[in-house]
Amino acid sequence: MRTSSTFSILFWIYSTRVKNNQTSIYARVTVNGKRANISLKHKVDVRTWDAKRQRAKGNGEISRALNQYLDQVHSQLFQCFKNLKLSGKLITAELIKAQYLEDGDNSKTLQDLLEYHTKKTETTLAIGTLRNFGVTQGYISKYVSNVLNTSDVYLKELDYKFICDFESFLHSYWPKGHPKAMSNNTVMKHIQRFRKIVTLGYHIEWMERDPFSRWKPTYEKRERPYLTDNELSNIETYYFPIERLERVRDLFVFSCYTGIAYSDIMNLNRDNILKGIDGNDWIFTNRQKTKSPVKVPLLQKAQELLNKYKNHPMTQISGTLFPVITNEKVNLYLKEIAEAVGLKKNLTFHMARHTFATTVTLSNGVPIETVSKLLGHSKIASTQIYARVIERKVSEDMQLLKMKLETDTVSLNKVN
Repeated sequence: MRTSSTFSILFWIYSTRVKNNQTSIYARVTVNGKRANISLKHKVDVRTWDAKRQRAKGNGEISRALNQYLDQVHSQLFQCFKNLKLSGKLITAELIKAQYLEDGDNSKTLQDLLEYHTKKTETTLAIGTLRNFGVTQGYISKYVSNVLNTSDVYLKELDYKFICDFESFLHSYWPKGHPKAMSNNTVMKHIQRFRKIVTLGYHIEWMERDPFSRWKPTYEKRERPYLTDNELSNIETYYFPIERLERVRDLFVFSCYTGIAYSDIMNLNRDNILKGIDGNDWIFTNRQKTKSPVKVPLLQKAQELLNKYKNHPMTQISGTLFPVITNEKVNLYLKEIAEAVGLKKNLTFHMARHTFATTVTLSNGVPIETVSKLLGHSKIASTQIYARVIERKVSEDMQLLKMKLETDTVSLNKVN
């Protein structure tokens, strides 16, 4: 009867799976002639790998860091073997592998979580949101590859330092084709998306702790650009001899008087126009971004634009309320419109929603709760970014109150 076990550890690489001179490193645990291979989620330049020593060649920083990691893995695997031996349990290569990986979900990696998040959200999130998550995931992969010099990390390795270092990486990273590095708020948005992915991993119990529990976002306050009454009027009344510019102007103005986003306007059809509680025409739809319901009474200027395109050949074909045009072309043509009108602001379609919230509604005394509903915000905090307008309205209202009180005081003095 065998009373002892033979045990060995070997580090090896896939020399047949080389890409750009990089290949994966594996650990092979052998117990009594039975093997179990463990992917270490690290890569090495095949030109620096010493198969005899089972380590990277040279004294460079990358080689030293990799060799230290392999020494650590060797110690951990040997400790797993000792733990099983001291506990009197059956010792097999698979059991050592399982203990090293801490069994089950604790062996999950960051790439496993990214793939799971993508599959889980591909049918629930809007296309634009999915695209944004894809960009964030790309930066995560670049950080793991370029900074950590590996292709993946275990979820158990994610900690507060990982988040801070990833944030620093984003602040210093200059995206290809971009005119400048990312702004602080852009970095924060990427970290927030990463946080949602990690929180998912924590909730499905792939992670024992939430590395974001002590992390706080630091957004820089930015004013939301919008059009004043005069600027909106100039765009509304300007004559455009080019039909495509006129169409885009009309789309923009329609959004200014409804607060409906570009993607939602493109999906509107006659079925979205129903009688509201007041018996007048309203638009009933759901925001593509948040899926939240939106009910907007049609103001006169919005109704006039709908009438203008009611029998347009393009709407007859598409069945939509307005001719369909891509977002890229809309924002490109808005630049031409701004130049033609003499507007110095960076005119984007999203500015129409800000204009609706500020110039059209809040500035005219519409309560912020009502504006929040019209915009389809799920939380009123999202609408409070327009607090500047509210403050201006408060100032104007207080001036009127002050004048009224002064008038009342003068009148009372005359009576006395």
